[in-house]
Amino acid sequence: MLETIERTTGPNPTHSVIWLHGLGADGHDFEPVVPELAHPDLPDIRFVFPHAPVRPVTLNQGMSMRAWFDLYGLDRDAHEDIDGIRTTRHAVTDLIAREAERGIPQERIVLAGFSQGCAMALYTGLRLEHRLAGLIGLSGYLPLRNTLAAELHPANAATPIFMAHGTDDMVVPLAFAETSRDAMTRLGCAVEWHTYPMPHGLHPQELDDIRMFLVRVLG
Repeated sequence: MLETIERTTGPNPTHSVIWLHGLGADGHDFEPVVPELAHPDLPDIRFVFPHAPVRPVTLNQGMSMRAWFDLYGLDRDAHEDIDGIRTTRHAVTDLIAREAERGIPQERIVLAGFSQGCAMALYTGLRLEHRLAGLIGLSGYLPLRNTLAAELHPANAATPIFMAHGTDDMVVPLAFAETSRDAMTRLGCAVEWHTYPMPHGLHPQELDDIRMFLVRVLG
């Protein structure tokens, strides 16, 4: 089981958000967003922030850092770490199952991620055999997109997806995210697409929009 940090918005959480950090960060990275996402129409939520394992990353000259999978490049045609992506998928699925064991049904869970965490949130959620409340993919992309048609599970084929990207992102190019969006929408996925005038990060309006998305899928 992945090591995690947890924050709750009330004493009796009935819903969960599992949020995956980006390359080189850790579970603490998005802790500060919890109070900023508060809304009176939201139930008590348990936010779960897992730490990715430490591993060498080819794109960063083999330096070891927290990463959900190895990276060889950040463009549409780069070689992808199939084994690493699938291994992490199972680890994230285990976190979802643990929330269910703790009394939160999977249909009350949102799977979210930023950058490389976005990649894993989208990849895992769309293949999950139990329906989720929603998916949030920020400043990232869908890995192994050419396998989605064969692997998309009917349980989450229509799950609401909030996908957002910066128009000035020089880390994960906007066009790469658009290609991922198009691959999902062609298969009928319910993608809510947003762009913001920012580089690779979070925008204040983006947090407002995420809050209202959570109200719609969890409220």
